[in-house]
Amino acid sequence: MNPSTEQLRALVAYDTPTVCNALELVAPERRGHGFTTSPLVCPDPAREPMVGFARTATIRAAQPSGRSREDDTAARLAYYAHIAAEPQPTITVIEDIDPCPGYGAWWGEVHTSVHRGLGSVGVVTNGSIRDLDEIAEGFGLLAGSVGPSHAHVHVVDIAVPVNVAGMRVLSGDIVHADRHGAVVVPADAVAAIPDAVDKIVAAESILIEASKRPGFDYATLERILTGGGGSH
Repeated sequence: MNPSTEQLRALVAYDTPTVCNALELVAPERRGHGFTTSPLVCPDPAREPMVGFARTATIRAAQPSGRSREDDTAARLAYYAHIAAEPQPTITVIEDIDPCPGYGAWWGEVHTSVHRGLGSVGVVTNGSIRDLDEIAEGFGLLAGSVGPSHAHVHVVDIAVPVNVAGMRVLSGDIVHADRHGAVVVPADAVAAIPDAVDKIVAAESILIEASKRPGFDYATLERILTGGGGSH
């Protein structure tokens, strides 16, 4: 069962590293995978984290699609229908499958506005973005690069498994993303994350507060860690 909108919205209060930490408690088998492992560009680091159900697609830009104008239009309309599908809110996750990803940008002033209107809160992509001063207000961007042209950019496939910066995503997965990167959150773990965060913060605060006090030394650190009162 999918989590509620309220449960998803609650995750916006946490940055993505904190969500990753919480998953180590509630889904320990996910500690070593399910998140981005290559750096991505975030043009608005101050923007709140984005959380939503993934809508996946692949694109190319270095060469024309080879399809007729009618087939290109049909492919784009099918893509937009996929983006607009329930449940929402959604995050668009696009893999650029060109040999040199980012050759042409799918994302700029127009597409960020269109996607926001269709219920997408942002995008995670290994491709490029442009029009940074005209991006739709509130739309999140996490991308492989910044570039000037859209070249021959076109949709290849929709609702397919993708790999973006080392993160494998299926359409419908729940994704949490911010300036640090992105992570896939198992649906059955969403409700448990706030309590897990509280436990982590309490454990970390013991170590952090101790380190600020005069007289903090290795012996103090050893005492905290061997007593189970610290985290990292």
